[in-house]
Amino acid sequence: MKLLLHIAFLGTAYSGYQVQKNAPTVQGVLTEAAERLFGVRCDIVGCSRTDSGVHARDFCATVAYRETGTLTTTVPIERIPLAFATLLPRDIAVTGAEWVSDSFHARYDVVFKEYQYWIRNTRTHDPFSADREWWYPRPISEQALERMAQAAACFVGTHDFASFMASGSDVTDTVRTVTEAEIKRCGDSVVFRVAADGFLYNMVRIMTGTLIDVAEGKLSPEDIPSVLAARDRTRAGATAPPHGLYLCRVVYPKDI
Repeated sequence: MKLLLHIAFLGTAYSGYQVQKNAPTVQGVLTEAAERLFGVRCDIVGCSRTDSGVHARDFCATVAYRETGTLTTTVPIERIPLAFATLLPRDIAVTGAEWVSDSFHARYDVVFKEYQYWIRNTRTHDPFSADREWWYPRPISEQALERMAQAAACFVGTHDFASFMASGSDVTDTVRTVTEAEIKRCGDSVVFRVAADGFLYNMVRIMTGTLIDVAEGKLSPEDIPSVLAARDRTRAGATAPPHGLYLCRVVYPKDI
């Protein structure tokens, strides 16, 4: 069996999830904690490769012994989160744990993932949301918010999202199925929520930048289908900064 961890982290201090040389990463910290807890070098396989500065409310990763690809422990499953709590920094937490089969893959078995992008829409900078939301001081009116919602709805369905992929990416299969895409106001923030069977590099951040272009009148909701059809990165909006992005939900088949 493998151990599947549910993890929350604030990505501000990390150079993304995946291990890098000479840079702190979430995977690196988890690997060190797992070795201390289980006494053996472990492989940590995550559900996604989040960028530097990106956060997660429910990131998923499997833990298995490097030599065998499985894991055994005398620590009761319900106490695993507490055991990790003594070994992890305050900006990373294991919130849950469960056993999955040896064949389970944290990334390839995902049915869909849900992201949220938070935009702080206030005239003055809020120090308490710094590095947690994108501060956008230009007021977003209710009319602009409605246009953004109409544009977001155009993302739903199976489309080629090449226009919403970072330039220079070597991915050739750029078709993804978006199941939900909505935007709403939440207090002083505007929140873009999107769920899909997979995401391209910077896809949500480019979607967000494009929605801001709609709010500013640079694009209309009716332009989104032609932007998708163009398969041209220059047709979409700017890439929103990473610190407003959160991975919020990862869904697997029920029979894991």
